[in-house]
Amino acid sequence: MDSQKYENILNLALDTPEPERARTLELNIGYEEEDNTWELIVKYHGNLRDGLSSFLAQPQGSLMRIEELIAGYAILTVPEAFMETLSVVEEIEYIEKPKRLFFQILQGKIDSCIIPGSPLARTLRGQNVLVAVIDSGIAWKNRDFRKEDGTTRIRYLWDQTLQAGQVWERIAESGLLPEERREKYAPPEGFVTGVEFDDEQINEALAAPSKTEAALLVPSVDTSGHGTAVAGIAAGTGAGSNGVYEGVAPESELLIVKLGTPGPDSFPRTTELMRALTYVVRKSLELKMPLAVNLSFGNTYGAHNGTSLLERFIDNISEIGRNVICVGSGNEGASGGHTGGSVGVVKEGASPDGPSEGNGGQTIVELVVGSYERGLNVQLWKDYVDRYLVRIISPTGEEFLVDTARPGKQSYLLEQTRILLYNGEPAPYLTSQEIYFDFLPVENMSYVNNGVWTFVLEPINTVTGNYTFYLPSETVRSGQTRFVRPTPDVTLTIPSTASKVITVGAYQTGLEAYADFSGRGYLYQDRLGGRIEGSFIKPDMVAPGVGILASTREGTYEPVTGTSFAVPFVTGAAALLMQWGIVDGNDPYLYGEKVKAYLRKGAKPLRGERDYPNERVGYGALCVEGSLPG
Repeated sequence: MDSQKYENILNLALDTPEPERARTLELNIGYEEEDNTWELIVKYHGNLRDGLSSFLAQPQGSLMRIEELIAGYAILTVPEAFMETLSVVEEIEYIEKPKRLFFQILQGKIDSCIIPGSPLARTLRGQNVLVAVIDSGIAWKNRDFRKEDGTTRIRYLWDQTLQAGQVWERIAESGLLPEERREKYAPPEGFVTGVEFDDEQINEALAAPSKTEAALLVPSVDTSGHGTAVAGIAAGTGAGSNGVYEGVAPESELLIVKLGTPGPDSFPRTTELMRALTYVVRKSLELKMPLAVNLSFGNTYGAHNGTSLLERFIDNISEIGRNVICVGSGNEGASGGHTGGSVGVVKEGASPDGPSEGNGGQTIVELVVGSYERGLNVQLWKDYVDRYLVRIISPTGEEFLVDTARPGKQSYLLEQTRILLYNGEPAPYLTSQEIYFDFLPVENMSYVNNGVWTFVLEPINTVTGNYTFYLPSETVRSGQTRFVRPTPDVTLTIPSTASKVITVGAYQTGLEAYADFSGRGYLYQDRLGGRIEGSFIKPDMVAPGVGILASTREGTYEPVTGTSFAVPFVTGAAALLMQWGIVDGNDPYLYGEKVKAYLRKGAKPLRGERDYPNERVGYGALCVEGSLPG
């Protein structure tokens, strides 16, 4: 058979005898020998069921299954006897057979130079190293986070969202535990929020006779599944797949913090993160175990140069004990939420419109504000030594002028939008100047005026002329809201900009190509020579981050994409290096910046990247075997 409606490999499969087809790696995928049926992907138009009615009416029609998806796609289960004539159905436009999905943690491990069955993979498994996942929690009952005897690998789980009194009240009402156990259901020592569960409590819940009792004993739930996926990539055993879908450090021990969401926006705050980091570092000191910390989140607010209190805090805490902190570069690379450049250099007394060094004259930055934006903030960061005016023009042409040399708060009304403005000044740890704009609909209006808002930068006396604009993360703004001419550089999210963390971007395995959504770093360059200043290079490296199959709350595996899921490859790799160095005695000082240096040294090149380090992939792609000395 040869039909133009069938993809080539399907035509080939149908023309190959089944015994021969079964010996191939691909041709038999989609065929079920037991009932002699094919699973097919079809693109169709019109009423597919009507088009297939004649097949359904045949004796073998009971074996046929139609699963309509969206956008004119469907999955069909079809008896092989129907394949000869299926292509004549008018409503069917094209047919493909399914393809095998190679588990991307496995492929990601291979691409990260952790080859299953190799001496490294057999000996380095994260033993006696703590992996801390600070995220949305974990599906603690999942087999991927248990030992062979069924007990938990989680040493401690701190759920910041729970209230100790309420948790104990429910337990007391059930009569599950005596009153003397109350003190166990409390926040960690030194903290006032949440509930801490140790491995004894988790094992007690795992052994409970019912799901209801288990949920009462440990009521922590990963509602999004994000933390579970991250933990599975870094340290899952793959038990739900007989070890096939094993994470990077499957014999490490786990510290889990579910970040609190105290505000009405249901997003954790940086304060919760700081508490969490303090907690896991204290636990590592208490347990006398090296610690690899995974942070798979961030925000866009700040100068992005490591100077915020959060970034500085992280740099400081990274020097306490033996730890490594790994952070994703974020997914803002292609979001349109950043732009930057250089205002023309103008000397004191010169006309802004006259001849000048650099770009000269005015710089125009256009921002599209989408419909139904209830509020929006815009950050403008500049060198304090530079002075220029900022003209704000609304979609209908109303405008006001801001003198960046006039510090403090200002307020303006353009159309039905109130703009609150704050001209910042340098701080003891910050030489940059921030001009912050908050767009709010006026009273009795629901949304900010949509359309193109224009920022005109008019130089008065500039030295460097460097400027950057940032919008909030794309997760909290309209998909239409973006800069007209965005720039992908310097799109790292904070705290991946902290100096001493390992900052991880994402690439796509197979293609060996940088993922365009991945936040790009910076290489600060001088204005004239383009010379790289290597003291602050971000990201440090990239890891697999596209189509990664990861653990779910239900104990299955689903594909995930983003730098969130690239970071745990590096976190797990850091655990392996610390096992080799600290636990196995090869290098007792293998933690902190030394781990970063080893991973940088071992990074491998990617296609299309010539100069290293660079703003997209840093020093290259993670390669654990290449990172070990000798």
